[in-house]
Amino acid sequence: MSRHPKIHPDASSARPSAPLVPRAASRSEQGDPSKRTLTQRSTYAPLAPPRKRGRSCCCRCVCYTLCLLFLLVVAVGATIGILYLVLKPKLPDYSIDRLQLTQFALNQDSSLSTAFNVTITAKNPNEKIGIYYEDGIEITVWYNETKLSEGSLPKFYQGHENTTVIDVQMSGQSQDATGIMSTLEEQQQTTGNIPLRLRVDQPVRIKFGKLKLMEVRFLVRCGVFVDSLAANNVIKIQSSSCKFRLRL
Repeated sequence: MSRHPKIHPDASSARPSAPLVPRAASRSEQGDPSKRTLTQRSTYAPLAPPRKRGRSCCCRCVCYTLCLLFLLVVAVGATIGILYLVLKPKLPDYSIDRLQLTQFALNQDSSLSTAFNVTITAKNPNEKIGIYYEDGIEITVWYNETKLSEGSLPKFYQGHENTTVIDVQMSGQSQDATGIMSTLEEQQQTTGNIPLRLRVDQPVRIKFGKLKLMEVRFLVRCGVFVDSLAANNVIKIQSSSCKFRLRL
């Protein structure tokens, strides 16, 4: 028995040439679903947060303030630098030229009475700056932590590159001075000198041209080594040195 070949229908001929459902039928009355989906998504898209204008204004104010402060600091620094270059300020110079002890006595109540005559030379080395020495200049003489005498400097004006010699009378009284006397005698025998300290606290005003600046204070600390503390005798100053510090 012979087999007859099977004939398969052509796939291309079985495929419909037109869609079974019209494309318009897949659309709803509201239009294309794909377009409706995009429209719905765009409707519910998140909005950008509103800008806070108050915070931005505060930031600008802070920035402007900082810039102004910076410019002010730069301007003040530049002014000080220019004045320093023009005026070339120098600290005044002090020296203890003469020290005379006119009284040095231990009283019956163990107190020590002292009196000094001090000659001080003050120099103003500045070419364009004058110095006003105001009232309230105090000078004291110390041995270790004991204040022996005190006095005050006169009020005066010192011009440019001027040297002024000042005589100051000082006096004082120290309580419970028995130990001080024994320490002084022992130190003089051991080292051959006695260390004293002079302190000067002086309010001054600086002047250049016609401008007179605010009051400042010079603190002067002088270390003086003398050969002895003999009453009614000019004390020999073996060495002395002074340091300065400015206090506003």
